[in-house]
Amino acid sequence: MQTVLIVIHMLIVVAMIVTVLLQRSEGGALGIGGGGGAGSFFSGRGKANLLTRATAILATLFFATSLGLTILASYTRTQKSVFEQPAASAPAGEAPKDAPQSGNLIDQLKKLDQTPPAPPAPEPAQAPPRTQ
Repeated sequence: MQTVLIVIHMLIVVAMIVTVLLQRSEGGALGIGGGGGAGSFFSGRGKANLLTRATAILATLFFATSLGLTILASYTRTQKSVFEQPAASAPAGEAPKDAPQSGNLIDQLKKLDQTPPAPPAPEPAQAPPRTQ
């Protein structure tokens, strides 16, 4: 079902691109275009012609298929969050000694917070001051 909806979505996208590119520019910002004659197919700025109606219909279909794809994707999703999935395990025999072994990511972080901090490293011995 999702593949069919994706194909329909892509066809709508291509059709919408073609209809937008076929429309004549109003040229408001550039000072070009516009001004067709009385018998022109694209005459009248405020009139909804065939291409603008087709663009509006295709845009509505685009949003509908986008919502449909989003709803379908939410039904097929297995994990709700990255934090709820178990941590990736290391290859057999190579697990670090201090790594938590079970639970989700939040439980592992809590266990790491509960471990005592490592003792501070001893300071290096300082040389005695020079006397002259």
